[in-house]
Amino acid sequence: MSTMNWRQLLSPIRFGEPQGTLAVDLGRSPFHKDYDRIIFSSAFRRLDRKTQVHPLSENDHVHSRLTHSLEVGCVGRSLGTRVGEALLNQLPEHITPADIGAMVQAACLAHDIGNPPYGHTGEDAIRHWFQEPQNAHFLEGLSEAEQQDLKTFEGNAQGLRIVTQVEYHRFQGGMRLTYGTLGAFLKYPWTSDYVARGERKKFGCYQTELPILQEVATTLGLIKTGNNAWCRHPLVYLLEAADDICYGLIDLEDGIEMGLLRYQEVEDLLQPLLAEDWATSSIDLDLADNDRRRLQMLRGQVMEAMVNAVSQAFVKQQEALLAGTLSGDLVEYCTGPVADVVRAAKDLARQRIFKDSRKLSVEIGSYSTLGILLEAFLTAVREHKEHGQATFRNQRILELMGKSAPKPDWSLYESYMRAIDYISGMTDNYAAELARQFSGYQPPQRG
Repeated sequence: MSTMNWRQLLSPIRFGEPQGTLAVDLGRSPFHKDYDRIIFSSAFRRLDRKTQVHPLSENDHVHSRLTHSLEVGCVGRSLGTRVGEALLNQLPEHITPADIGAMVQAACLAHDIGNPPYGHTGEDAIRHWFQEPQNAHFLEGLSEAEQQDLKTFEGNAQGLRIVTQVEYHRFQGGMRLTYGTLGAFLKYPWTSDYVARGERKKFGCYQTELPILQEVATTLGLIKTGNNAWCRHPLVYLLEAADDICYGLIDLEDGIEMGLLRYQEVEDLLQPLLAEDWATSSIDLDLADNDRRRLQMLRGQVMEAMVNAVSQAFVKQQEALLAGTLSGDLVEYCTGPVADVVRAAKDLARQRIFKDSRKLSVEIGSYSTLGILLEAFLTAVREHKEHGQATFRNQRILELMGKSAPKPDWSLYESYMRAIDYISGMTDNYAAELARQFSGYQPPQRG
């Protein structure tokens, strides 16, 4: 049976730089540099104005996509470091537990970097627009695979494009992250045709980045599972667990902030995780002078319990992880009530938070917002490609894209992808304002 090995999986070599290049920097490992490159990028900074769950919220305590990513990174670092300590004797000599923690933390920071305005609703809005019969003419001239990339637009695939192409060294390696971090980041190392055939729900690579995926998979020794498909890097399971832990807890915390949930029902849901030490835990919780502080203390205790359970599950499942045969997610293999609590938290969020009327109304509006932008930019791009020039109006639209505007010798697909880069990189507020202006700008009324 084929198996992966940690020496390849934890490669510190950087994508986009000459093979063998490994700069030594005292105080920072290559994986710590990955973290720095992501956190200082403009794509990461824009997550501050992108929806996590509640779009365009006026409550400063509600999470944005940025604060969510930072928190997932913290949990991921703890998971990676603990796993590294448990597997220390099996790691290459140049790798420390702190390196594993930094690698997972960097991957966690970038896990939502490809999300468009309005989060997952924005993803569906882009898919919906390309699937509408009245927009079918935009797909003419594209291959079947290229059409599927657009009709199944995916933030994870867009994220790979951002970190390897768009940011920093544009189309010359992007952020030039290590292969190890790229592997830990690749949640879905296969192309969109698997989604089109109904074999997978998500994918992680457009046709434009397929050569990059092939190179990363080969360098890391990921096991090939099909045409343009490979098994996941083992550390992806830690990224996914960190995301699940934060979603499970933070969605509920935001629900309380928004007045959609009561504190006591959240405590009752999480209490089984602390059942053995509840007498001690409750003494600390009773010191809090309000529900917000009590919830913060409860959250810390619960996260500690979850991190312990997930890291232990990873070590127990290491053989299946290295063989690429583990099915489901790591939380399912945790002992005790962890899996049940995460599942119950997600169910409660779906029933009581995700159906909030204000949230739903803004999300519905996002379909119109993104539809206006897609219609304008792709019309300009297609006209420029087909005729070598654009009308005055469409030329102004292309000028908005700056250096991202397509060149005449680019393929239609590549030109579309540059427009998608521009639109999906927008914040919620900017997308809404630009769509309003495209619909007929009205100056602010004077009071």
